[in-house]
Amino acid sequence: MCLTREVVEGPGVNYLGDAGAGAGALLRLMRDGQPRTRAELAALTGLARSTIAQRIDALLAADFIGPAGEATSTGGRPPAQFAFNPSARVALAADVGATHGRVAVTDLAGHVLAEHRDDLDVGLGPDTVLRWMIERFHELLASVGRGPADLIGIGVGLPGPVEHSSGRPVNPPIMPGWDNFDVQGYLREHLGVVALVDNDVNIMALGEHFTQWPTAEHMMFVKVATGIGSGLMSHGRLHRGAQGAAGDLGHLQLPHGSDIVCRCGNTGCLEAVASGAAIAARLTDQGLPAKSSQDVVALARGGSVEALHAVRQAGRDIGEVLAAAVSLFNPSVIVIGGSLARAGEHLIAGVREVVYRRSLPLATQDLRIVQSRTGDRAGIIGAAVMVIDHALAPAHVDALIS
Repeated sequence: MCLTREVVEGPGVNYLGDAGAGAGALLRLMRDGQPRTRAELAALTGLARSTIAQRIDALLAADFIGPAGEATSTGGRPPAQFAFNPSARVALAADVGATHGRVAVTDLAGHVLAEHRDDLDVGLGPDTVLRWMIERFHELLASVGRGPADLIGIGVGLPGPVEHSSGRPVNPPIMPGWDNFDVQGYLREHLGVVALVDNDVNIMALGEHFTQWPTAEHMMFVKVATGIGSGLMSHGRLHRGAQGAAGDLGHLQLPHGSDIVCRCGNTGCLEAVASGAAIAARLTDQGLPAKSSQDVVALARGGSVEALHAVRQAGRDIGEVLAAAVSLFNPSVIVIGGSLARAGEHLIAGVREVVYRRSLPLATQDLRIVQSRTGDRAGIIGAAVMVIDHALAPAHVDALIS
C-alpha cells in the first residue's frame, strides 16, 4: 500500500512529521512493504535506535509487522529486517450499485482474498440491502478462515450523495428509504467495527488510483452506468468538497437536453441524456431489446448501428461537460469506468473528440483519457483502501496497541 501524505518523502529527522511520537507513525512508513533494519529505520526517521527498537517490539506484538529475513552483512552478524504484515487483520468492502451488490474481504494491503456479486435492487431499502451485505460478509469471512475478531473495519460505497462525515445518504434519487439512514451505525452495531461510507464513484476513483495510477497527482474518474458521476483525486488524495458533493457530474445541464426530465427533478441533466439508462430507453423506443447499460453494450458490440451511434453520441455529450471540468480541474488523467465503459472506444472516442476540441491546449497537452483498467473491482478495492487508511492512521494504531 502506498505511503499516505502524512509521511514526508526524503530522509531526516522530520520524516514522520509531528506524528513521530508513536509506533503508529512508524507503521505508516513501513506500509510500503519494503523490508528494513532497525538502523535503516533510525536513519530514515532521525529517531534513536532505542526508540525504534521499542516501537518495533510494540508493532511485532500487535502482529502489524513481522520478521523479513536478514540484511546483507557488512561484517559480523547480519541485522534483522522487518516488514509490514498485511495479514495481521482483514477489511470488509462493499460496492452497491443501482442494480447490483459486490462485497469482498481484503488484507491490509488491499488485496482481495474473496468476493461475491449478486443482482440487487438498491431501491429495496436499507434494511434489506444491509442485511444482505452482512450475511455475505459473514460467508466471506468464513471462506478465508477469519472471524469478526480479525476485522479492522468496513468500507461501503453507495449509488447516491453521501455526507462522508456521517456516512448518511442525502436525498438519493434512486434510493427510496435511504435518506439520512445511519448506515455506519447499523453496520457497527451488527459487526462491531468502524464503518465508513461514501458514494460509489468516490470509492471507484480511490480504487483505480491505488491500483493503476498511484503517481497521478490529479485524476478524474467518471462512472457511466445507470447514472453518471465522477470522483476527483487532487494531490493524490480524494477531493470530496465541503459536504462530500464534489464530482456530481451527472446533474450538470446540457444545452440541448432542456426538454428531458431527470430523475432528480431538474431538466437537461447529463445523466438524463447520456447515461446507460437513458440510452437504453431511447433504443427501446426504436424497437431494440435494451433494458440496461449491459444491453446497450451488448448491442454495440454486436454491431447494431443504432446502438453504436447512441453510444458515440453519449461520449460526445459527456465530453461537453468534461471539457468544462478539464478547464476547471486540469487533470492529467480521466478514467472512464462503469458498465457502459465496456463499449470501449465507441464511447471514449466521443469523449476525446469533444474534450480535445473544446478545452484549452495547455489543459490537454498531456491529458490522457482512458478506459478503466481495474474494471468491476475498482469499487471494492477503493472501499477497502478507504477504511484501511482510516483504521491504520497513526493515532488509531497507537490507541489499538497501547
